[in-house]
Amino acid sequence: MDQLTSSARLMRAAVFAARVHAGHRRKGAAAEPYVNHVLEVAQILAEHGAPEDAILAALLHDTVEDSDTDPDPITHDRLVAEFGAEVAGLVAEATDDKSLPKESRKALQVRHAPGRTPAAKMLKLADKISNLRAITASPPAGWDHARRVEYVGWAGRVAAGLKGANLALDALFDATYRDAIAGLARDA
Repeated sequence: MDQLTSSARLMRAAVFAARVHAGHRRKGAAAEPYVNHVLEVAQILAEHGAPEDAILAALLHDTVEDSDTDPDPITHDRLVAEFGAEVAGLVAEATDDKSLPKESRKALQVRHAPGRTPAAKMLKLADKISNLRAITASPPAGWDHARRVEYVGWAGRVAAGLKGANLALDALFDATYRDAIAGLARDA
């Protein structure tokens, strides 16, 4: 695929994600637009040599689970039709089953991390990097210190199973994790 086509696909996914997340906000005190998160995940991947399909999936990775109550929810089949089976498959690998209790979803992320495809591992790792940055810079309202500590620890357990697909992302996660731990220590 030539560069123009590649750029057009990326922009199409970015616009698609922006429309899906138009009314969504991050949980942090800053309440920034949610689309900033998916853009950051895609940027992390692009800057660390991830394959294009992983970058596309990063832009789309929360569209299915975050649109479930919308008048026109995004489905896996729609992502296949719009962006292809490979991208939709990566989105599916990165999407939690919201019908399960939160603790079950979290345990499944830890358990399934080592078996993910390399591109899905990169996507999940970039997502965790973005989330750790957000928790450090603008913790979700109502998250006390203990809840932030629990999240950071859980993210580290998920990341342990994701490592090895991209050494630069592994190093970025480690640095981000250390920064989050240091920030929590300062806040204690």
